[in-house]
Amino acid sequence: MAVNPDPKPGRWILPLVILGMVAFTYFFVRSLPEASPDTTLVSGPGPSTTLPTDGGTTTVPSTGGTVDSDALQVYLGELDRINGELQTLNTELVTVNTAFDNDREIEFSEAAPRMDAVAEASQTLSDELAALTPPAGLEANHTALAERISLAARAADEAVAGLRSTDPGELRRAAVAAYTNAVTDFDVEVANAKTASGVAPDA
Repeated sequence: MAVNPDPKPGRWILPLVILGMVAFTYFFVRSLPEASPDTTLVSGPGPSTTLPTDGGTTTVPSTGGTVDSDALQVYLGELDRINGELQTLNTELVTVNTAFDNDREIEFSEAAPRMDAVAEASQTLSDELAALTPPAGLEANHTALAERISLAARAADEAVAGLRSTDPGELRRAAVAAYTNAVTDFDVEVANAKTASGVAPDA
């Protein structure tokens, strides 16, 4: 009778089963399709730009910075005010000068204080303009405005001096004409400043 060298042949069954499972798993995994290289994995939202949600407007700088719109509106509002008062003063100066020349429709006693008032008010407006701080980008416009209103103030002083002098009226008339020219130029410079700031000249 043959002798069985392995008295427990059943002990090899479990390792064979495990080996078969490993081999099956290996070949099964290899048979799965590979992931596409173009597949995009989404792991979360990317960076975004936060826009204001309080109803305000967003200023997009186009020249390397932002302009304070409130400061600009205040500045342009002051220009309009000064310009309006300057136009009124010009009308007054021309009216007084013409009436004084026209067979003395008004006498010196009335013409002198009225011209004095124009000269004083013109200097006050010139000082007020000089005290304003122009928004960035309007510095050159502000300088031109200051020059024009300064010319007007000096012309008003010369008109008063001509009225009080023994000159027959040539100096006074020339000064009044210079005042009118300066006021007209100031009005033009106000429009230029609005154009430079992006605001319509008639706004």
